[in-house]
Amino acid sequence: MGKREIARQRREQQESRKHLSTILVIAAMVIVVVGVVIATQYQPVGAIVTSERVYEVEKNGLSLGSPDAPVKVVEFADFQCPACANYWSTMEPAIIEQYVATGKVQYTYSPFSFLGRGQAWDESKKAAEAAYCANDQGMFWEYHDMIYANHNGENQGAYSKERLFAFADALGLEMGDFKSCLNTGKYTQAVEDANNFASSQGASYTPSFLIDGKIVNANELVQAIEDSLAE
Repeated sequence: MGKREIARQRREQQESRKHLSTILVIAAMVIVVVGVVIATQYQPVGAIVTSERVYEVEKNGLSLGSPDAPVKVVEFADFQCPACANYWSTMEPAIIEQYVATGKVQYTYSPFSFLGRGQAWDESKKAAEAAYCANDQGMFWEYHDMIYANHNGENQGAYSKERLFAFADALGLEMGDFKSCLNTGKYTQAVEDANNFASSQGASYTPSFLIDGKIVNANELVQAIEDSLAE
């Protein structure tokens, strides 16, 4: 084999190695991009706690109980509020059993979302928006319970978009409609309006309760209901 032939083969081998290196670099970049896309779309949501609470009372949107009940109670609450989560787990079941189920009280939940202010993803407001989206499918109270069952403090990521989706999925909601509702901000203004309503009624903390035009706290709620029933 002549020197020219040997030189030609070497050049071809070098070009072949360069071509292979280019392919490998491109392939690596594609893998990285695909990985980023997958990671963005499928963020881990962690463990999801489900609620076993069952409602055997009339449900009408954000209200429980008969609209003809003699006493109306409105709860103002922030889904991220630790005191609200504690009220939900300890007192609310008794209020529903003793007063709502017996026809004495109509009970309404009204979001008062302020603990997520300043966050890129406002978990308080977004959780409230998600609950409104669940209400579109007749599942406000079940979703409300999922939110509180998974409470872990303020601005800790418990109500990230992925987890709000996971709550809906765990409840068997139609996910296309639910995701579209949350992604488009269908109820962003409704949540702002609910905040304004709470403030207009004199609410300044959560949970607080509107009964007979007065704001009371959780410790005062039972007595306020009894007083109203006695009138």
